[in-house]
Amino acid sequence: MLCKPIFSALGPLVALPLAACSPSQPAPQPKAETTPTTEPAPAAPTPPQPTPATDSHTLPKPGELKTFTDWTVGCDNTLRCTLASLLPETSGGDMITLNLTREPGAASHGGGKISLALETRNDQAATKRPPASFAVDGKPIALRDATALAAAIANAQSLKILDADGATLATLSLKGAAAALRYIDAQQGRAGSTDAIVAKGPAASTAPAPPLPVIAAIAPSGTAAKLTATQVAALRKRATCDLEGFTPETHALGGGKSLVIFPCSTGAYNLISALFIVDGASITPAQLDAPAGFEATGADTGTPVKSIINGDFKNGVLTSYAKGRGLGDCGSHQSFVWDATRFRLSEQADMSECRGNIDYITTWRAKVVHP
Repeated sequence: MLCKPIFSALGPLVALPLAACSPSQPAPQPKAETTPTTEPAPAAPTPPQPTPATDSHTLPKPGELKTFTDWTVGCDNTLRCTLASLLPETSGGDMITLNLTREPGAASHGGGKISLALETRNDQAATKRPPASFAVDGKPIALRDATALAAAIANAQSLKILDADGATLATLSLKGAAAALRYIDAQQGRAGSTDAIVAKGPAASTAPAPPLPVIAAIAPSGTAAKLTATQVAALRKRATCDLEGFTPETHALGGGKSLVIFPCSTGAYNLISALFIVDGASITPAQLDAPAGFEATGADTGTPVKSIINGDFKNGVLTSYAKGRGLGDCGSHQSFVWDATRFRLSEQADMSECRGNIDYITTWRAKVVHP
């Protein structure tokens, strides 16, 4: 479950008190107010307990990304859509990138909100002179005004990111921005309506807002299994692992089962690990409901045993991060949760273009519940 800051940097940067979080993370509930009374209140009947959310058993289908010149765009399964700026192929200067995200649903029903995220971690100037505002064709736009910015760049020629003194920190190409925004209008069902950003029309918006699929996940419990030397050798052979010097990790899943993350091979910036499930004396390859690691990015792992890339298991979430190159500006982030039988994809974010933007676009989300 991802929760990423609207603005980020390696050093102390201007950080707006805003965050863009996955709805898969439950929102905090307000405390109920109580009314003082001078007389003992009658015993209230026990309120009915809420029924746990039912697993929707939805087969994951992450959205695809499309590139329009200098912008990449994609939508997730709820029709939340994001367009992301790309740096020039030969860029060696400005490294700030911009993502604009629009929520699904008709504006008349509270949907269609637009947010922005500036990624500054790879830009040295921005660590000392944080972004403070925008200028679109010379017109100033406030740093937080994502709606005004989206409308302005749809028909503009230049976009500058300015510091507090009005000096230019970065200039972003707007080639393809209008086409990417038009694509979002079409994907969200806004084309020809008053809610559209580019493809405006007179019709009232009926933009849909598909619900999040639900995964009933098992919270980890128990003690992780310990592998014998014989078992380690057997698993290495089964997964055709050629990596020496790495110790397999085991993690308790619950119900007497454990996950084994078995390091198999390395690249320049990727550690590939095979996945197994230990259940008593039985050890079998782990099952996933969606491609992971290099399978998700189209590469062949060379073994039928499922694997993850740069994997980790923490707080019941198995993560995979397949990097397209060392900078990390392309690849796939994934999160999986255990449902007692297999690992289920709860979130995925991708970047198909290796052009400087490390703020990946979310292409799949699910609501995780613990019955």
